Amino acid sequence: MLRVKQPYCTSCTLVKFYLLFLLLVRFNVEKVQYKNVIFTVWDVGGQEKLRPLWRHYFNNTDGLIYVVDSLDRERIGKAKQEFQAIIKDPFMLNSVILVFANKQDMKGAMTPMEVCEGLGLFDLKNRKWHIQGTCALKGDGLYEGLDWLASTLKEMRAAGYSSVGTSSF
Repeated sequence: MLRVKQPYCTSCTLVKFYLLFLLLVRFNVEKVQYKNVIFTVWDVGGQEKLRPLWRHYFNNTDGLIYVVDSLDRERIGKAKQEFQAIIKDPFMLNSVILVFANKQDMKGAMTPMEVCEGLGLFDLKNRKWHIQGTCALKGDGLYEGLDWLASTLKEMRAAGYSSVGTSSF
């Protein structure tokens, strides 16, 4: 899970952002500028022992980037359980959702449509979400997903939407 916040300004390269996809084992914080949108990206990793700590990073979150291993069909149910817990947290109710269905280059990987079904994306009501097939190692699909996220966040800001929810703790 990557947590996306705005509005701090600093110059970073997208290379740092891509490295975050490969470092899903500990907390990392990077500030990244993409298409004139400044992201503070919190990579909180996927280790099960760290998951209870995730909720402490939800306050003021504008967007969620959720990375799914499309090759791991056996754990899509667990991925759905974690995903649903995140998006139902009161601090996340106004956050836009970008799902990267990663490893699309691998034989036997779930299609983005299968990942949608597996996570329950079609059941989401009143939420802005997008799924993007990716191959993080090659960079395939990453720009397209970030383009959607940047434009959606800009639209929401212009419309006056806020990411602030109510506390769940």
